[in-house]
Amino acid sequence: MTTYAPTLSQLNSTIVRSFSMAAQTATRGYFGLLSRLRPELARRQAERLFTTPPRHPAAYPAPAAARRETVLADAGHVVLWQAGPAAAPAVLLVHGWGGVGAQLGGFVAPLLARGFRVVWFDHPGHGESEGRRTALPNLARAITAIDQACGPFHAAIGHSLGAAAIGLALRDGLVLERAVLLGTPASIAGYMHRFARQLGLSAAVRERLRQRIEHRYGKRFDDIDRIEDLGRLSLPALLVHDSGDRHVPFAHSQRIAACLPGAQLIRTHGLGHFRLLRDPAVLRAATAFVAGEAGTLPAELPELPLPAALY
Repeated sequence: MTTYAPTLSQLNSTIVRSFSMAAQTATRGYFGLLSRLRPELARRQAERLFTTPPRHPAAYPAPAAARRETVLADAGHVVLWQAGPAAAPAVLLVHGWGGVGAQLGGFVAPLLARGFRVVWFDHPGHGESEGRRTALPNLARAITAIDQACGPFHAAIGHSLGAAAIGLALRDGLVLERAVLLGTPASIAGYMHRFARQLGLSAAVRERLRQRIEHRYGKRFDDIDRIEDLGRLSLPALLVHDSGDRHVPFAHSQRIAACLPGAQLIRTHGLGHFRLLRDPAVLRAATAFVAGEAGTLPAELPELPLPAALY
């Protein structure tokens, strides 16, 4: 009898890529059986999936002529790029799980045009940076290491789990004047439950998985999810999230915005989780916000038309 075991290319943590219904059913059956017969093996294999980011399939052109450097973080050497005058105020671009720094390349030219220095990087275990297995605390510590080496930063723009890493770094002491958070998840514990449910893990294996990840990366899920702590921050924040995001529901940004005093939330339509990073209206709103030029931003993009006057 042939045993089906899912591969990393089929399934990985934080954003679970869609694959065939037959593969999903086989994966649930495999982990459901393994959870009962060999729970520790099920935990190990699930942990490997949860902490191993997929290699990003796309190649992006260099956003600008940039200086390539490395910074040592807790998970190894992180590769980063800098463009713009060394003395200019700096903006950090932070990609999400399974991405690369150049994914946010659309922000580089408009920020350079406004006189900023722009820094982007590959997270630990991603792109050209060292490591293979990583988790959100590593991502937040990489931001702190880059801030110490290349900062201070005027602002940061983050996508998905990268935006969550900015939030965690801010709560751990990172100082920014402005932050832009795109498609941000509000709960790592909520994702863990979804991840375990999609794999078919038993509740006992899921709990053991949580304990091992917390021990390995030195951060409790409950501490990461305490987003109400953002209320003590005073920095202006812009959140952008698509109403139809299938990876991170729009309600996550609503919860985060409610915790950030004075945060502005823009709901987009038809962009999903990833096209936010390429949409011209989002790029304009985010870069204007970073530059302090935005004033009152629209609540919806594209902006909904006003009703015609009645005569």
